[in-house]
Amino acid sequence: MTPFDDRPCKLGEGPLWHPERQQLFWFDIITKRLLTRDEAGPAEWQFDEHVSAAGWIDADRLFIASASGLLTFDIGTGAQTLVTLLEADNPVTRSNDGRADPWGGFWIGTMGVHAELDAGAIYRYYRGELRRLHTQISIPNSICFSPDRRFAYFSDTITQIVQRQQLDPQNGWPTGAPAPWLDLRAENLNPDGAVVDAEGGIWIAQWGASRVARYDNMGRFVQAVAVPGEQASCPAFGGPDLTTLYCTSAYVGLGRERRAAEAQHGMTFSVPGIGPGQAEPRVRL
Repeated sequence: MTPFDDRPCKLGEGPLWHPERQQLFWFDIITKRLLTRDEAGPAEWQFDEHVSAAGWIDADRLFIASASGLLTFDIGTGAQTLVTLLEADNPVTRSNDGRADPWGGFWIGTMGVHAELDAGAIYRYYRGELRRLHTQISIPNSICFSPDRRFAYFSDTITQIVQRQQLDPQNGWPTGAPAPWLDLRAENLNPDGAVVDAEGGIWIAQWGASRVARYDNMGRFVQAVAVPGEQASCPAFGGPDLTTLYCTSAYVGLGRERRAAEAQHGMTFSVPGIGPGQAEPRVRL
């Protein structure tokens, strides 16, 4: 991978390729920013609270998860409209990893601002309903969906295990308990954000390992793509044919001297000729 955007993010997360705009959006959670880059160059928006993940509603609006709610965001004007509150009465937590599902719903995880143990949860928003799916989550990550609509994946990073959960093919709600699908403890690898390609392979950013690794739909390791930033945080597929792999990264915790010597940490990276991925589905309000 090489730098796609050289603005360093303290905690880069949530890259989203907007298929109608042909444009990548991503977040720096800790500095409360939404960033983008297109043919006109870089742009960014400042928020009043942590923002972490997004889906697309139409050509002009994003669906964004913040520390206290789910909201619509007008890309042209910056206008925000609250859709529903999200743990707004809990000052301990903020949003983290999230992704739209194939039915037009949106899954979102919450966690402690200081990664407090078991402080978070995973929710799904669908047709006006926000339902809590899982509790006692410390660092929710790896939320993504199989192309055949059979499964959702997610992880609690500190467990080093990716879970898989069966979904109702009609509406996307979980139909049973999740089960361990990929156990990375023996390799001491930390699953962060993830995305599924068109063949059902899951690409997982592995925090602290400088890579995004692909596993087939049976959980077998296939390949890894090196990321210049040590703390790879979340991948996304984009480009006109969805064969460019993007990945955000973070410099949080690396120290001032190391950041000065290794400026790539926190940048957003890309590499062509990977995948192809799936187009992100529209969030349907």
